Amino acid sequence: MSTESPTATDTRQAPLPHKKVGVLGLGAMGAPIAHNFVSAGQPLVVKDENPRAQERFLADHPTAAGASTLDDFAECEIVVLVLPNSDIVGNVVLSDHGLLTYLRPGSTLVDMGSSVPARTQALARAASHRNVTVVDAPVSGGVTRAWAADLAVMVGGEKHHYESVLPLLRTTGSRIIHVGTIGSGHAAKALNNMLSATGLVAAAEVLLVGRRFGIDPSILLSVINASSGRNQATETKYEEFILSRTYAAGFSAQLMRKDIGIALDLAQTEGVEVALGGALGKLWRSAVESLEPGADHTEVVRYLEELTGVSLDSAAMGATPHQAAHH
Repeated sequence: MSTESPTATDTRQAPLPHKKVGVLGLGAMGAPIAHNFVSAGQPLVVKDENPRAQERFLADHPTAAGASTLDDFAECEIVVLVLPNSDIVGNVVLSDHGLLTYLRPGSTLVDMGSSVPARTQALARAASHRNVTVVDAPVSGGVTRAWAADLAVMVGGEKHHYESVLPLLRTTGSRIIHVGTIGSGHAAKALNNMLSATGLVAAAEVLLVGRRFGIDPSILLSVINASSGRNQATETKYEEFILSRTYAAGFSAQLMRKDIGIALDLAQTEGVEVALGGALGKLWRSAVESLEPGADHTEVVRYLEELTGVSLDSAAMGATPHQAAHH
């Protein structure tokens, strides 16, 4: 396994000016990733199914070229996909007149979205028949870190394929980890997100119990973050997005449910029983069905508040049933 941890200077000094690169998908994560490529001096062709998203990006990045059809990527040596799921990746790449129809032999597809590992492996096999390489390179860190070119990037693919795209990935990631063979990056991303979601929910349960007892959630959060129970959610998400009631972390509950599902399917395929993961999957599915479409993943805590009848909202602080019983 190879690990690259370039400094901020390294990140900006490693573009691929001699290669033509394309980016498909300019959403919440695709736009900052493409921005980082352009900022590093990388010639770029971009496309998004939403014309407005494409127009906004081109207006902000006049050196980039807009693609009207997939054949506009024919001259690209590397095409980066930042698409929501494997269904969309398959439709864009493998359908009749899909991207694979136009890519020239020797080019590379880099899937930076969250896809199903087995389908990424199947995509790589299909692409190999046209002498096109597939590398999976999903990211972690969220929208804020994406704009700061501070993403963690987990890469699946043969070592020489990984090394061929590493300079490009360095322009958007502060830590790039070669996980293993094709599909390994997507597997690692799904497993990481299942663990992240578990930490978020576990912290919610602890804070809700503490609140019912009468402990201010902010104070209990301070205790947790000074102690052994802390996790990424308690250290970053609760104060900024949950106790503040903004719920604006930039990653939807629906997408998190998808990633949890990928991880659970992987566990089943590998014959590993995951009791906590199974419980998490059921809870998250119920939460998504209850929340509004497009809800941020941090709103799962709001669902748990409604489920338990306990609020973490500081504005709702008052005498709890426990306190009332002692007066």
